[in-house]
Amino acid sequence: MKRILSVILLCSFTTLFACKDDYKGPLVNTTLPVEEYEKKMAELPDEQLVDVRTTEEFNAGHLKDARNINIEAKDFNEQIASLKKTRPVFVYCKSGGRSSRAADKLKELGFKQVYNMDGGMMKWQTAGKPVEVGSAPTTEGMSEEDLKKQVAKGYVLVDYNAKWCGPCKKMNPILEGLAEKKKDKMILLKIDADENPILLTQKKIEGIPYLELYKDGQLVWKHEGYIEEAQLLTETQL
Repeated sequence: MKRILSVILLCSFTTLFACKDDYKGPLVNTTLPVEEYEKKMAELPDEQLVDVRTTEEFNAGHLKDARNINIEAKDFNEQIASLKKTRPVFVYCKSGGRSSRAADKLKELGFKQVYNMDGGMMKWQTAGKPVEVGSAPTTEGMSEEDLKKQVAKGYVLVDYNAKWCGPCKKMNPILEGLAEKKKDKMILLKIDADENPILLTQKKIEGIPYLELYKDGQLVWKHEGYIEEAQLLTETQL
């Protein structure tokens, strides 16, 4: 009787374990360039594509068949729980930061194959890849010709930023303070990346924060990423 009971318990535990996790493939948590990301999605027909940006960003333009699950939402974990952990998940955002956090979170939650897109929608659009538009009205913003008019005279420091961009927020007081100290020499022009998608595509800007310094309409300096005030002043000689 004991032998029969032991066999039954062993079978029960074996069945439970098999039901809990029947994935036998390699564990993946990686970031891929746009071309490889697109190719890998085509190779895996059972993929689950997730846009981790806000609803507004998603509606303004997203990848075909993507599902919108905002990483900043309080119920992010609950929404993610509706995905299959044994099927590959592809995540992306605007520039790669939020989706990188999402990929790490998915790994913690037990997802087996997670692919993050390097550079996000900014690099996807710069590469000329297709974008689907949702129900929200799209924003075109200024064009490169419009920008030329605004940087035609004197020194103009252009700050390409976004509300969701952490480094942009960190750098904002530095730029605001610099603009105040140098108000007799230069002006600060702030451009929201989400509100001016055409301009960023025309200029092939793939990441933010992104700074440009113009003198009488001529580009004399540029920088991608966060920068301290001392380094900015040294490089620009403002």
